[in-house]
Amino acid sequence: MTSHPHHGIGAVRPEGWVYSRAPMIIYWELTTACGLACRHCRATAMPDPAPGELTTAQALSVLDAMTGFGSPLPHVVLTGGDPLRRGDLDLLIAEAGARGIEVSLAPAVTELLTRERLAQLQRAGVQAISLSLDGSDAAHHDGVRGVAGTFDATVTALQDAAALGVPVQVNTLVSAQTVDDLPAVYELLRHHTLMRWSLFFLISVGRGSHLQELEPGRAERLMHWLHGLNAEAPFQVKTVEAMQYRRVAVRRMRRAGLTDEQIEASPLGRGFGVRDGNGIVFIAHDGTVQPSGFMPMPLGRVPADDIVELYRHHPDLVALRDVTRYKGRCGRCSYARWCGGSRARALARTGDPLESDPLCPYEPRAGATTRPDKGRRATT
Repeated sequence: MTSHPHHGIGAVRPEGWVYSRAPMIIYWELTTACGLACRHCRATAMPDPAPGELTTAQALSVLDAMTGFGSPLPHVVLTGGDPLRRGDLDLLIAEAGARGIEVSLAPAVTELLTRERLAQLQRAGVQAISLSLDGSDAAHHDGVRGVAGTFDATVTALQDAAALGVPVQVNTLVSAQTVDDLPAVYELLRHHTLMRWSLFFLISVGRGSHLQELEPGRAERLMHWLHGLNAEAPFQVKTVEAMQYRRVAVRRMRRAGLTDEQIEASPLGRGFGVRDGNGIVFIAHDGTVQPSGFMPMPLGRVPADDIVELYRHHPDLVALRDVTRYKGRCGRCSYARWCGGSRARALARTGDPLESDPLCPYEPRAGATTRPDKGRRATT
């Protein structure tokens, strides 16, 4: 199973995007079927499809409903499990394109992902793909993915995508078990063609509960290292479920003399405010809608429920978008409107999605406020 690339594969916020109107990214788990057995799999993917998987007709109905968001439409990332296990994948990609919906793909690296198959997907309309690389060599990566040979196949897939001109985002798990290998992963990726390295900080859901999250202090040091990489890397470096990276980066950029307006207009600023349920929403294989794949908070089920109405008006999503409702340190933090913390981690650790993100060690100054910026429009 591939980890989900929050902030989108290749997505850039259009001018005027308002997250209360529409998500920037819809992650759609087409199936839980997968040929891998990843140790951190959110979906607890298995070889065969789970009961209740949406039919082709139901999936087309969901695509129809997505057009109700109006212009600009969300970008859809088809994920799983392994979306290559869906026999109607090419049809769904083409039908999304016919409706004006851009599509990216998060395939598992198995025998199904060949250069020929990737070329077919490109012709069908896939705009970019994500590949998961969780180690700098076979010993590290295959140990996480659960299938021997996956590391070599992933490197081959990177090369195939580059040869075809398909943009690639590489996703890497960050956990206590993988963190020491990250510099070596970066050195490996420097020699390949990719547009973004997205580091997914473990959330203990699904099979991920068998791995260990970083301690807050270790995570903070890692984020300073990642910000330094962004100045030299031949690709973007992003974090997933570690929104406090924005705080770390903003503080360093302010010390370098940048104004808040310049920071908001930077590549970093394009991700400000994006978090679970705010700019992001998730559809499970059976149509269940959640704030994200890492937040098992069912909001409704498509196509019976309208995805537009759920996203815009469901009380849980309205609450997640309102930083003034956050509790503890996140509720007092002046960076809340740009960061907001991982709502998924708050839910997993405390049972309350509005609580503080336990991965963040930052202590707001006494008397600090969240400085809510309701209705703020995104800048490009």
